[in-house]
Amino acid sequence: MRLASVAVIGSALALPIAASIGLMVQPGTAQAQGAAKKKAPAPPKATPPALKTGEAYSAMPLGERVAIQFDLAWSGQFNGLITGEFNDRAIAAVRAFQKDYKFNETGVLAAPERAARATLSKSKQVQVGWRMVEDPVTRAEIGLPTKQVPNTSRGSRGGTRWFSAQGQVQVETFRIREPGATLATVLEQNKLEPANRKIEVNLLRNNFFILSGTQGLKKFYVRAEIRDLEIRGITVLWDPATQGIMDPAVVVMSSAFAPFPGSGLTALMDAATRRKIEYGTGIIVSTQGHIITDQKLSEDCNVIEATGRGDAVRLADDRAAGLALLQVFGASDLAALALADGAADAELTLVGIADPQAQAGGRLPSITPARFTGDRLQPTPQLGFAGAAALDAKGQFAGMVALTAPVVASAGATSVPMPQATLVGVATIRKFLDTQNVAPAGGSSGASGARAALVRIICVRR
Repeated sequence: MRLASVAVIGSALALPIAASIGLMVQPGTAQAQGAAKKKAPAPPKATPPALKTGEAYSAMPLGERVAIQFDLAWSGQFNGLITGEFNDRAIAAVRAFQKDYKFNETGVLAAPERAARATLSKSKQVQVGWRMVEDPVTRAEIGLPTKQVPNTSRGSRGGTRWFSAQGQVQVETFRIREPGATLATVLEQNKLEPANRKIEVNLLRNNFFILSGTQGLKKFYVRAEIRDLEIRGITVLWDPATQGIMDPAVVVMSSAFAPFPGSGLTALMDAATRRKIEYGTGIIVSTQGHIITDQKLSEDCNVIEATGRGDAVRLADDRAAGLALLQVFGASDLAALALADGAADAELTLVGIADPQAQAGGRLPSITPARFTGDRLQPTPQLGFAGAAALDAKGQFAGMVALTAPVVASAGATSVPMPQATLVGVATIRKFLDTQNVAPAGGSSGASGARAALVRIICVRR
């Protein structure tokens, strides 16, 4: 830009300077034409038109669009399904956020606005104790405001019930598998029971329905989905006195609800952030070439390679546990890791093979410390540690690292969710192997034994 400015200024001053030194150049003469050819500036390049609002969102990655809607739901401007589709309703929510927080109402968030939105969303999540949990009865994945519903009991409709001490907020899952049961019949039943329900929203689609309104003095929301003749759903009931907290939470709960594997926001974010070529770690557990690794790492792979051992076959997986079982054939001198009953201590040592970009293309195992608090490993290990081995203070195997893409927004400019790490315990791994008739080898233990039993897993997706 500075060079172009200099050229224009030079051309503008050409004739005055020529006159001052006695070169009386008249327009139209050959001399004048030659001077014009030498001095005339190039025509300015046309400035490309700014993207329209809808086009700006179309150019964004899906994960970023989902994160924007997720955050706007928490701040109260967006009350639709969180899918990443940016229609007029979603753009209006962006403008409402900008108006509420005194930003320019463009409909597209600038970097400072994204950071403000993400920070606000995170504070709302912390306020309610937002957390994704798995219903132990229906196996559905649910987003819960855990501070509002700290108590748990068995539900009355084949699911689980979470509730506050005085019942101001109640969340209950249900499961229906009966002859003749359809979404339409279950929808009608939920309209009529209990009798004091007044319907405000009634939406029925091919595989799900949504119902909301008032139930006595409370507000209620029901979402249900059908797959393979089974209907799984969730009901939320809350007092108007809690609506400042619960109204936005219920919007997010609706989209986060994953009644079946591969549904809900977690699956959407996994798909949005999944790479074409992904690297992780596998643990050899038998001399017959059986390898355990992270379930999400090995999902939807066209080719799975165990580096140095050849192609691997995916034999089975357990989505709930986050485990996958692979096998390589024809490999010799395999060193298996002893699946000793190590303790999931607060202080653990993780042994894994980091992503090639993290070690300049290398593939050697590395060690990193971690702290196990609640059900999370902190800090989240680097890419490539999905499927890594966790050792306790005595060097015994305490479990396998599993990475998940949480339904939360990061505080970064784009607010794309960062993965979280959890631990799949020894008992869960042994049970999984037992169901697959795999007898783990005695193997070695300690950090050196873990290093010898690890293999890099490469997933290639189309």
